[in-house]
Amino acid sequence: MLTSNKLDTGDAKTAHGLIRESGRYQIVGVCDEKHAGRDAGEVLDGKPRKIPVFKNIAESMSVKPEICIVGLALTGGMFTEELLEEVKSAITHKLGIVNGLHDKLNERPEIVNLAKENGVQLTDIRAAKKFSDLHFWTGRVKEISTPIVAVIGTDCSLGKRTTTKFVINACRAAGINAQMIYTGQTGWLQGGRYGFILDSTLNDFVSGELEHAILSCEQDTHPDVIFIEGQSALRNPSGPCGSEFLISGNAKSVILVHAPAREYYDHDPAWGAIPTIESEMALVRQLGSSVIALALNTEGLSKEQALAFQKDYQQMFNISVLLPIIEGCENVVPAIQRLKRQAQAIT
Repeated sequence: MLTSNKLDTGDAKTAHGLIRESGRYQIVGVCDEKHAGRDAGEVLDGKPRKIPVFKNIAESMSVKPEICIVGLALTGGMFTEELLEEVKSAITHKLGIVNGLHDKLNERPEIVNLAKENGVQLTDIRAAKKFSDLHFWTGRVKEISTPIVAVIGTDCSLGKRTTTKFVINACRAAGINAQMIYTGQTGWLQGGRYGFILDSTLNDFVSGELEHAILSCEQDTHPDVIFIEGQSALRNPSGPCGSEFLISGNAKSVILVHAPAREYYDHDPAWGAIPTIESEMALVRQLGSSVIALALNTEGLSKEQALAFQKDYQQMFNISVLLPIIEGCENVVPAIQRLKRQAQAIT
C-alpha cells in the first residue's frame, strides 16, 4: 500500500482504515520512506499490527505482495508526481494497482501502456457505473421497519467510517445483527458488500443507489439495524451532503461525529466556523431525525481533555458520548438495543 510519506497524516485515511480492518485484501506492508522500519499500526495509533513499513516498492517485494493499493485520499483526488512514480515502480514489479483517487489510471495512456507491457490490471474504484446499472429512488425504503442509523459529522475527515465500523463491531459482539452501507472507496476496499461510492455517482442517482443498497442489505441479511457511513457534513461548503442519508435513506437516527478542538471547516477560516453541536442537532431534527449518540474525534486533545468533553456532553445532552479511538464504542449498544426493541414492537 502506498502512502508517499503521508502515513501519519489525514491524507492517508484510506490506508488508516485498511490498517485497522481489511476484509477484501490482506495488507502485508506499507510503502512510506518517512516511517520505514516501523510497524504501520504503531505509526497510526501506537498499536502494532504486524504490518511492516518499507522504504519503497523494491523493498516491499520481500513480503511477496500481489497488488498495490493507493492508500491516499488527497484533496482534489489527483496524483502527485511522486505518487505516480511509485505507481510506475509497482507496475514494473508486476503488481496490479487498485486506485481510489478521482484521477483514473485507466485514463492515463502512459500508465495503461506500462500496465499492458507488464501484464497487470489497473482498477479505478471511482470509475462511474454504467447508466444501465444505476438505480432511481422509488420510496420502497420507507416500507422497511429495520432501524436505519446514519453516522454523520460536523465536518469532513472526522472518522465517520471508522466510527461506523467500531459501532458495528460493538453491536455484533453484543449479539446484534448490524450491517453497514458504505459510501466511499475505503468502505469498499475494507470489504463492504452493500453500498456505493457517492462522489462518483451521478447526482440524480445518489438517492436511488443509497436506497438500493439498503433494500439489498435488508433482503439478504435481515439485519437488526443498518448503519450508513456518512460523507462530508451537512453544512461543509465543499460538500454539504448528509441530508440524502436522512431523507432518501430514511435514517431516523443519527450518531453525530464531532471534533471539539476543531474551529473551522477543514481547518480553514475562509470556509467558515463549524456550528455548535446544539445547532447541528437542531438541523437534524428539522430533517426529521434525532441524534442518539455523539462520537468525538479527539484531535488536538489530551486524553484528560477528551474525557472532560465526554462528561460535559453527556450531562448536557443526556445521550451516549463515544470516544472511539480511546475507549471503543461499546457504550452505544444500549441505545441500539432500544431501537431494535422499538422496531420489533412495531412489527
